[in-house]
Amino acid sequence: MVSFANPNSDISIKLLSGAALAARFDALREFAQRGRVAAPSADPAWLNILREGLGHVPFAFEASRRGATCGWLPLAYVRSTLFGRYLVSLPYLNTGGVQADDPAVALRLIHHAADLAREMRVKHLELRNEQPVEHPLLDAARTNKVHMRLALPSFPGPMWEELPAKVRNQVRKGEKAGLVVEWGGAERLDDFYDVFSHNMRDLGTPVYSRQLFAAIIKHFNQDAEFCVIRHEGKAIAAALLVHGKGITEVPSASSLREFNSTCANMLMYWNLIDRAIQRGQSIFDFGRSTLEGNTFRFKKQWGALPEPATWQYHLITGKAPSLRPDNPRYQRLIKIWQKLPVRVTRVIGPRIVRGIP
Repeated sequence: MVSFANPNSDISIKLLSGAALAARFDALREFAQRGRVAAPSADPAWLNILREGLGHVPFAFEASRRGATCGWLPLAYVRSTLFGRYLVSLPYLNTGGVQADDPAVALRLIHHAADLAREMRVKHLELRNEQPVEHPLLDAARTNKVHMRLALPSFPGPMWEELPAKVRNQVRKGEKAGLVVEWGGAERLDDFYDVFSHNMRDLGTPVYSRQLFAAIIKHFNQDAEFCVIRHEGKAIAAALLVHGKGITEVPSASSLREFNSTCANMLMYWNLIDRAIQRGQSIFDFGRSTLEGNTFRFKKQWGALPEPATWQYHLITGKAPSLRPDNPRYQRLIKIWQKLPVRVTRVIGPRIVRGIP
């Protein structure tokens, strides 16, 4: 633990890692969940999840005023032989960045994070903010995606009636196809990962490790669960649902293309939304999408509305990152990946994707 005291301020900044970070988890969680609504992506548990599931090194800056937490910034050190080193808040998640009681605290936390990034000689510091933060050290940004979020009613009836007729018909088609909906935790992990890894291969994208999802279920306990859709006993669609304080997020979901005619994906998403309503949540977060892209339109049909997603960078070497599947440079590699056996992608994929910030 390293402390940065400012003689001209009553705010102190501490860099936490290892045992010192573990000792402050309860205080950081209390601060992150202090509002009426708190997204699960803001939970400090993700630092342990990323360490166990992806092998990243977790850090956090904590700001305190007269002994009480007034801000914090979670960070993960991502390192890869292929892609280099990065400091990210936070990998895998759509939202991260700084949380603070006031802008002055946020600016100081970002300043210290940029100092740490330079000290660790990473390529860049990446803050997955929603609203942009004005800071002289944040010299690049990605704003081509938006969060898609749906306001939820207190019970499912109004939600169902407001859906377009086409959406309701597709959900009913899934029900008439005899699809079975199952929920669970670790006992559903194999089903989820089988569907997820197949779908990632079909998309030409390296798959995350099974250990990542096992760690999510472990650390969120009753607040994380899998939804699995079966056709004649076979898992054909699956999703991970994580519940926060008033917000439910679906960080990963997939369905098998050969079963598209059953509308399994539509039936699954209706059950995901219904699950969030049954838990008394007020917001369902579908995740990020490119504006007017295919996933954007899929989420929009459920009534989800776009909200800002501004990922900001402090660049140390090179330009803003372009390690994204939609980068034209990777189209040939994507085509090759799509032809690999799934069992091979499960071995190679996690080693690649863990190094992509």
